[in-house]
Amino acid sequence: MDTKIAKKDQARDIDDVIRSHAQELSEKLQAHRFELFPPSAEKTLRAFQVSEAAKLLGVKSGYLRNLSLEGKGPDPLVSASGRRSYTAQQIVDLRHYLDETGRPSRRYVPQRREGEQLQVVAVVNFKGGSGKTTTAAHLSQHLALTGHRVLAIDLDPQASLSALFGFQPEFDVGPNETLYAALRYDAERRPLRDVIKKTNFPGLHIVPGNIELMEFEYDTPRVLATQPTAERGPAFFARLHHSLGEVGDEYDVVIIDCPPQLGYLTMAALCAATGVLITVHPQMLDVMSMCQFLLMMGDVLSHLKNAGGSMGYDWLRYLITRYEPSDGPQTQMVTFLRSLFGQHVLINPMLKSVAISDAGITKQTLYEVERRQFTAATYDRAMESLDAVNGEIEHLIHAAWGRG
Repeated sequence: MDTKIAKKDQARDIDDVIRSHAQELSEKLQAHRFELFPPSAEKTLRAFQVSEAAKLLGVKSGYLRNLSLEGKGPDPLVSASGRRSYTAQQIVDLRHYLDETGRPSRRYVPQRREGEQLQVVAVVNFKGGSGKTTTAAHLSQHLALTGHRVLAIDLDPQASLSALFGFQPEFDVGPNETLYAALRYDAERRPLRDVIKKTNFPGLHIVPGNIELMEFEYDTPRVLATQPTAERGPAFFARLHHSLGEVGDEYDVVIIDCPPQLGYLTMAALCAATGVLITVHPQMLDVMSMCQFLLMMGDVLSHLKNAGGSMGYDWLRYLITRYEPSDGPQTQMVTFLRSLFGQHVLINPMLKSVAISDAGITKQTLYEVERRQFTAATYDRAMESLDAVNGEIEHLIHAAWGRG
């Protein structure tokens, strides 16, 4: 039997085998998406209970209930059992209502003000499996839920962030519809605005990715070798910064999910960034890989700086991901990293959680699933970890704006 299978495989070229496997897998994933999000395969977003909405707004649950009873602000959804909830858009509306009617000293809409710089956060790591995409997704959604205008950019040709946001790369993202369209060197370049798509979160947009992004990695060395400097436009490392300038006034924060390699795309992201978040899984092999990444990154950034690249970061932080406090070696590694890097390591680690893993199986984040789908302790522990990490990063962003 095995001999027959081997002969059958040998009769086909390996590229044909791989292409057929890719096609079959793609069709199954598309069918799975229609099962998860019928009838259009587009993601929706659940409503948020009064307690969740109050927490996001920074008020007490009773205050929201009184507003509702007095007929002030948007009317909440009311279930058959009388339970009240708000949609994400209604939470946005509540922010604006509270800003208009609340105390002048308190602001509920945290969007950047005149003179405050667009914050561009590059989430990077050399090694896959460090939680980079999960971190970028949850951070983007947290910032949107807390009232910021957010643009997420999927810079990874594997396009995991796009898939998590409900865009299947080979079906929903056509030719010249990734960031490559805004970075390319030829006449087919498009404004960044043309490739931005809405997500199921109000205030959160995305530039999706797919394998087309690799074209920038191929084009750049060819252009550098053959095209006169005057004809190239902005340097390869400045092209993303230049493109963001076209839409910067429409957003407060940009979150970039970088590919797990230090190529031209990552270099462009690092030169556009105002903050750098390096995810690290606290195990020896991962830390050794990060060491090589940091050595390369330091060398590359030095060359880019000498070539005119922008290196004016407001902050750089390491985020411990997939951390298990009961794991002795992991705890020792976290202590080691803190002793080395001090305040550059975020105070709060991202805990390993079955809730986050299980949500990912259905292409959702923890903010999209409901608490009742898990045991209360499992969900609350994961959400507490997420809120602590994202809140700490949000504070760094606000501090860069001078808000303390």
